[in-house]
Amino acid sequence: MTSDARLLIYALGAVVVLIVLIARLKMHPLIALTTVSLAMGIVAGMPLGGAVKAFQDGVGTALGFIAIVVGIGTMLGKMMAESGAATRIATTLIARFGERRVHWALMIVAFILGIPVFFQVGFVLLIPLVFTIGRQTGLSLIKIGIPLVAGLSVVHGMLPPHPAAMLAVGAFNADVGRTILYGLIVGLPTAALAGPIFGAWIARRIALPPDNPMALQLSERDTAASMPGFAISLFTILVPVLLMLLATAGDSWLAPESVTRVVLHFVGNPIVSLLLALLFSFWSLTRARRFSREQLLKYCNECLGPTATILLVIGAGAGFNQVLISSGVGRAVAELARVSHASPIILAWTIATLIRVATGSATVAMTTAAGIVAPIAASSNVHAELLVLATGAGSLMLSHVNDAGFWLIKEFFDMTVPQTLKTWTVAETIIGVAGLAFTLLLSLVV
Repeated sequence: MTSDARLLIYALGAVVVLIVLIARLKMHPLIALTTVSLAMGIVAGMPLGGAVKAFQDGVGTALGFIAIVVGIGTMLGKMMAESGAATRIATTLIARFGERRVHWALMIVAFILGIPVFFQVGFVLLIPLVFTIGRQTGLSLIKIGIPLVAGLSVVHGMLPPHPAAMLAVGAFNADVGRTILYGLIVGLPTAALAGPIFGAWIARRIALPPDNPMALQLSERDTAASMPGFAISLFTILVPVLLMLLATAGDSWLAPESVTRVVLHFVGNPIVSLLLALLFSFWSLTRARRFSREQLLKYCNECLGPTATILLVIGAGAGFNQVLISSGVGRAVAELARVSHASPIILAWTIATLIRVATGSATVAMTTAAGIVAPIAASSNVHAELLVLATGAGSLMLSHVNDAGFWLIKEFFDMTVPQTLKTWTVAETIIGVAGLAFTLLLSLVV
């Protein structure tokens, strides 16, 4: 047996053990992830100190960004909840689309909002709407939440200006504008299948706990008090999106040494843009209720409590991801797929899928697959933009316990591991398969 085959068997065994520890033996995910990560590194032949360092680096790298995003985003969500802004947006959506179609509205909102922002940023911005609409309509959080995360996930994996998609555009020498156009053609029906259609079907088969700690924090309850208007509520949630769009536009319109471009990049940073939106919300959303400074401080403190477990589990999931990468699992998967003789579109999707399943990182899967397939694709007549979409679709496949996003969804929706596998993992798999299918159909036309 080759060393690469042995690594792949170890990685598969680690995932199985992790699921058993959490789902069967009821071990806390933080303990299970840490234990399995270190064991995987040691069994794979990493030095003892190297296994610990890889896990530590994965945790630190993920939380360096996600911890601040989730923390500030949760505070912004709390401001929307307590001020009534989330209720205002939710009631407007319900009134315009009707209760029976509100999950379609959330998918479209997430798809549009997700184009310029990271998945985690869009998620923490929009999750208060899910909780508020769920409370007002009595609809399952699964039915209205899966369309939200499906819309965000599709644009995160397939559309520029997301970093991995932009790297793939560069690797395949694709046209950005055409990639976005094709991405919209492929992405919208893909998000519809994985979001509203699948969400409505699976919601009838999943029973969530009646009391969700995050829902209690991020859904507004005092409907009798005056609420901010729809326009100012929507504008507040769009502030970080607009700032990120300005930063992206600055790259095209301004010279690299321009001071304005530097400033736009600063305010367009996800952390800075969320912080500015939060500070703005202290004025824009609280005027109608005349909150005192003491109340604002109280709300900010209150909402951070439930995020502690979420962040620790996300960090541990990222640590597991890094151990798999550092131990050589990602390289072994890439080499296994490279020796096959498939069409460039199928090959790009397959390599991205295998690396995604093995390492849990959509970004690593997309960038690695693009680097492997680009030289092969250069001699083919396949449109480079279609290769970007196929790679992105593969990079979203089968999100499971080695993906930090898996734990983010699990903890916010207060699901068990089996429930998360049946909802989030299946939705991501539908995105991956449907994304490939629609890309192949589009290749027949273009």
